[in-house]
Amino acid sequence: MNPGRITWITAVLCLGFAGIAAAQSQGEALRVSTRQPALRSSAALVLDATGSSVLYARHSDVAMPIASITKLMTALVVMEAGQPLDETLEITTEDVAHGKGAFSRLTPGATLTRGDLMHLALMASENRAAHALGRNYPGGISACVAAMNAKARALGMTSARFVEPTGLSDENVASAEDLSKLVMAAAKVPAIREYSTDSSYDVRVGRQRLTYRSTDSLTSKPDWDIIVQKTGYIAEAGRCLVMQTIIEARTVVIVLLNSYGKRSRVADARRIRRWMESAEHAHGGSAATT
Repeated sequence: MNPGRITWITAVLCLGFAGIAAAQSQGEALRVSTRQPALRSSAALVLDATGSSVLYARHSDVAMPIASITKLMTALVVMEAGQPLDETLEITTEDVAHGKGAFSRLTPGATLTRGDLMHLALMASENRAAHALGRNYPGGISACVAAMNAKARALGMTSARFVEPTGLSDENVASAEDLSKLVMAAAKVPAIREYSTDSSYDVRVGRQRLTYRSTDSLTSKPDWDIIVQKTGYIAEAGRCLVMQTIIEARTVVIVLLNSYGKRSRVADARRIRRWMESAEHAHGGSAATT
């Protein structure tokens, strides 16, 4: 055979194999872009609030303990009660929890404004602050809890149930779907948005000046635009995180419940963001459900 012809045939075959390899590479890239995020939270929901569509769901209809996510509802009903944020309240022995969640720098006798207590409850998940808010609700703790359950029903949180205002009880339960409704309602309240997304806050207790830090490290990250957020943890609930944020110019609600590992809830939020920023979802991908 003519050597030139052999060379030509070899070149054609090489180009053919290169085309096949390129096609395989493109196919693999497509599979990667459509792959679901590898989350370590046992229940999760990603809701595009801009387009009212579910982007991702895992066990999102299962009610489970929500820990300090409870404090979002506490803050919501306190704000709706119209109580003045500049009113001074006192921490008492009634606000002191025993056992889990017992540590607090707010000792009985400390006085702070209602606004300061709400700030610490939402940002730093301060349990005594949240209990004091509930105790000073019109009618006391029982009336506050009743208002929390009534508000849950009004928001359509069909599986939600609250028994106290801090989240220390594992009987405070809700599904991820329920919590997305709570997050969107809380995001409409300017004070809750401001307090929950602050990264640090100073309060004066007696002669002491105490600095509190956010329990959500994402609030201090300049590349995150978080509208409202709340973390939670008790052993029965695992690590929890809810937020409303802006990703790819869309308002997104993220709910992560029972995440394994101390940092995995934040890592899951980052995984969701990277997943949404991928080519599939940047151009309007379909929902992924497990």
